[in-house]
Amino acid sequence: MYKAPGKAYRNGITLMQLADMFPDEEAARKWFEARIWPDGRHCPRCKSRRTCEASHAKMPYWCTDCRSYFCVKVGTVMQASKLPLRKWAYAIYLHMTNLKGISSMKLHRDIGIGQDTAWHLLQRIRKAFEENDNNLFGGPVEVDETYVGAREANKHASKKLHAGRGPVGKTAIVGVKDRATGEIEAEVVEDTTSETLQNFVLERAAFGATVYTDDHKAYSGLRYIYDLETVKHSAAEYVRGQAHTNGIESFWATLKRAHKGVYHKMSVKHLHRYVADFAGRQGIRNLDTMEQMGRVVDAMAGKFLTYRTLVAGNEQRVVNLSG
Repeated sequence: MYKAPGKAYRNGITLMQLADMFPDEEAARKWFEARIWPDGRHCPRCKSRRTCEASHAKMPYWCTDCRSYFCVKVGTVMQASKLPLRKWAYAIYLHMTNLKGISSMKLHRDIGIGQDTAWHLLQRIRKAFEENDNNLFGGPVEVDETYVGAREANKHASKKLHAGRGPVGKTAIVGVKDRATGEIEAEVVEDTTSETLQNFVLERAAFGATVYTDDHKAYSGLRYIYDLETVKHSAAEYVRGQAHTNGIESFWATLKRAHKGVYHKMSVKHLHRYVADFAGRQGIRNLDTMEQMGRVVDAMAGKFLTYRTLVAGNEQRVVNLSG
């Protein structure tokens, strides 16, 4: 293990060390099984522990209760994947060790798979960060919203909405950062009304926590539930003592730089998954690399994302992150 620059307390892993850890498929299988079955092997379908090894070519285990074959991929986002577990391990490593993620074009070249397969694989890794049960943030917390979408001035004449400036025609995202833990939760929302933004905060911040926001009027009702402090961005005030939203705004900046420098295009249809991915990875940045990878595998259980689901009703619209 080596000490990574910038986060010197973390134990990083070089590619050479990764190759030593996963020299073959058997080593990768043992690692995945240790993470997904920490208390011992069990059937992913009926949860029975009455299992045994089998001679099946692709499903090495047999459940004597529900009488079915299974492997460590079953019951996770890896289910039905034909990729070797070793390539899954390398993909998770590459995605987690790049702050802004890795594109499907880069991944397909790095581990030798098709670009469409790499795209599906990365979307399944992002799926692992969705819908995780988290405790309420104790605070202090920062709350902010941003908008994504192409600027009207840059659109083709046939696609301009001619409905005003600012956020018109863009997609809204709201996020909250817990300063104590560094964890972030963010969500694509339909609007930025008081009801939407306040409900988002109520579902994520503990009662009585200190909440920092900008002077968006939609947040004003939170003062009856939280210790609310605002900074007046409209008056060029960005920091007043501990009152600021710099942490969550830094998160928006990372997301937008990733779009411009790594992904280039993000479909509105899949935007929520990118947002969940960046928020989830932010929350485990301080962990050692192997533990980061392990947390991703832990979160894969019970989630599914087929290629057919991904491309169903595929739309051509993409967004440029701005605002």
